[in-house]
Amino acid sequence: MASTILELTASIVSSHASVTEMSGEELLLELQKVHAALQKLEVVGTEGAPAEESKPTITLKKAFQADQVVCMICGKGGMKTLTRHLAQVHNLKPGAYRKQFGIPSGQSLTAKNFSEARRKMAQDRGLADNLAKAREVRAAKLKAKQSPPAKAEPKAKAAPKAKTAPKATKTVKAKATPKGKA
Repeated sequence: MASTILELTASIVSSHASVTEMSGEELLLELQKVHAALQKLEVVGTEGAPAEESKPTITLKKAFQADQVVCMICGKGGMKTLTRHLAQVHNLKPGAYRKQFGIPSGQSLTAKNFSEARRKMAQDRGLADNLAKAREVRAAKLKAKQSPPAKAEPKAKAAPKAKTAPKATKTVKAKATPKGKA
């Protein structure tokens, strides 16, 4: 933001200097005055903005309707979800928005019809079943990682059995080779 203030200061002073003749000292003083004034305006603007934004433009009930969601800061409506609008226009995260207006965490920031349509589509596609299967696989993998000492003993017992079976096949092949050597 500081570069923006500097750019504005330079623009304002250069416009003023193009109309009025100024010495070097007067130019420096003018730059300082304008820069200080812009900084004061910026501080006042940032302090005054949250007080204005904390007042909702509409009630909570009117903001979250079945077919649309209305922003409680600016009053813009006709949206299906607020997340992108909050991030792009107001530079807010959903949690900060909820806290600012006292919206309960159980309240979705989307239109009810939109949420239900998405839920129905997910059920039709079987995404809930896929999610359950993925969770089971993940739980099994985590369980396997957490209990390697318990499985180390069975592996040690299973390892000789596995070695005996390949040896039997190797001995068959090995019998053919020693006969050729003898």
